[in-house]
Amino acid sequence: MDRLSVMRAFCRIVELNSFSRAAEDLGLSTALLSRETKLLEESLGCVLLSRTTRSMTLTDNGKLYYDECRRILEDVGALDTALRAGAGVVRGRLKVNAPLSFGLAVLSPMLPAFLARYPEIDIALTLDDRVIDMVEGGHDVSIRVRAELPDSSLVARRLATADQRLYASPAYLDAHGRPRTPEDLKAHRICAFTLADHATVWALSDGTDHHRVAIQPRHTASSSLFLKDMLEAGQGIGALPGFLTGAAVSAKRLERVLPDHALPDRHVFAVLAARLGADAKTRAFLSFVEEALASTAQLRP
Repeated sequence: MDRLSVMRAFCRIVELNSFSRAAEDLGLSTALLSRETKLLEESLGCVLLSRTTRSMTLTDNGKLYYDECRRILEDVGALDTALRAGAGVVRGRLKVNAPLSFGLAVLSPMLPAFLARYPEIDIALTLDDRVIDMVEGGHDVSIRVRAELPDSSLVARRLATADQRLYASPAYLDAHGRPRTPEDLKAHRICAFTLADHATVWALSDGTDHHRVAIQPRHTASSSLFLKDMLEAGQGIGALPGFLTGAAVSAKRLERVLPDHALPDRHVFAVLAARLGADAKTRAFLSFVEEALASTAQLRP
């Protein structure tokens, strides 16, 4: 038994004034309870219970130990009760990690409404396009935008799905021609996101035919936002998620390349470090984000 279990057992022995009744109450054998009490006394270097064949009395040290054990066990019980009660309260510091582009383009506009709904939450948001060790960083939730997640001991929940397509500026396409087939891409300047899983090969599909096009990027960037700016500036053709391109396409700063083709979808995952389930503030955040993403253009459930 661990020390708290031994303390509880000792208290029951005293309260029931019997090893056998305490053993029955705890679902243990009398022999085990007697052995654990003997080990406890040896570890403390004093006798707690004075026993004869007919009676059992507390020594002075035993009474002191019993009184302190009751206080400690009551404090532990009160703490457990308070934590269980507080687990359903939406308050506290929420640590969230998200990709830079998704954080600025999608999360940032919705956070004021979230904080207005839950004013007792303090949010700590870190934006990083690299996959972080969320356990080491102490994050409650990490948002990841990927085609799929590798197997992990972490808990993942899919929140939404984004299209991933090819774009370029109309000026670039007017000057260099519009590709008609995936093979035509080899004659064009390519701009690539260095952290993507398609940094060297684009897997394109029109729903029927599938093409794998090896690319040799002329320009690379570790930020999707910087990549979008490069494409708008006419530096070449690149792949971007739909949640970054809606306004630029509407304003004709970007144009779909090979409009009948797309790369594999990117899914928005929420990754949790908690093994026993998310707490109230994390559940509230995930529910709010999932609800907000359902009404966000260029994203679908």
